[in-house]
Amino acid sequence: MATFEVPEVDFSRYSNRQLAAIPVAVLALALLVIVGWYFLTGTPVALGIEFTGGTELTVQTAASQDQIRDTFDASVESVRAIPTQENTHLITFQSTDQGSIRSQTEAAGYTIRSISSTSPSFGSGAQSVALLGLSIAFLGMSVLVFALFRTFIPSIAVVISAFSDIVVPVALMNLLGIQLSLGTVAALLMLIGYSVDSDILLNNHVLRRSGDFYESVRRAMRTGVTMTVTSLSAMSVMSVVAYAFGIDLLSSIGIILVFGLATDLMNTYMLNLSLLRWYKFEGVAR
Repeated sequence: MATFEVPEVDFSRYSNRQLAAIPVAVLALALLVIVGWYFLTGTPVALGIEFTGGTELTVQTAASQDQIRDTFDASVESVRAIPTQENTHLITFQSTDQGSIRSQTEAAGYTIRSISSTSPSFGSGAQSVALLGLSIAFLGMSVLVFALFRTFIPSIAVVISAFSDIVVPVALMNLLGIQLSLGTVAALLMLIGYSVDSDILLNNHVLRRSGDFYESVRRAMRTGVTMTVTSLSAMSVMSVVAYAFGIDLLSSIGIILVFGLATDLMNTYMLNLSLLRWYKFEGVAR
């Protein structure tokens, strides 16, 4: 049976600035992408119809995607083939006029498999609830971390790492064309949990257990890296399988978690570690 061995890294070869430089640069670039997207579109991330309102229509037809787009007067947001069902396509519209969409679909001779709409007012409410949920989760995590460690530098290291673990995948969502939906919000909430788990594990080993700093880091890495790489591998497999079977939501969730977990590895063992080392040897803990 194959085994995964966590490599031992000689962190003493790198200064705190060198360790923190890459995570900070990645975070700054991600924030730049999000700010740029906001100025271009009015939202920091592309929103799905659950949050903007619109209609989803599933049809069975041998027509091409371009022909399907030309069928409707309403603006077609996307047309995606469903690989597991022959000649079946999922079409999304910003319009909520189901009557007009249904009549044009039937006039074109397409077979309607399903149709559903979300009103703009309901979408706006769902958007507010989702953002509130993310904010409360992040705030609650921050309060818990500060209550647990009761010192500023170790606590803020966890919070910054968790913040970056969310911001970087959100920026990549914009670049990869993944919309924010209820499912992808759930993925971002999961990333908060993953991030806090790995960062608290590292902080506990360094601050609350006896032994040399670097030995404590190695002990934390044996557990933390193994957990994260295992989860990352599972999410990668899920993304590939979901994409192959045309399950877009699961594929999007998997992609977000893959990038988020990879970002978490970088932030935990570069950014968080550099702040902890400064705190232990140069900061107020000296």
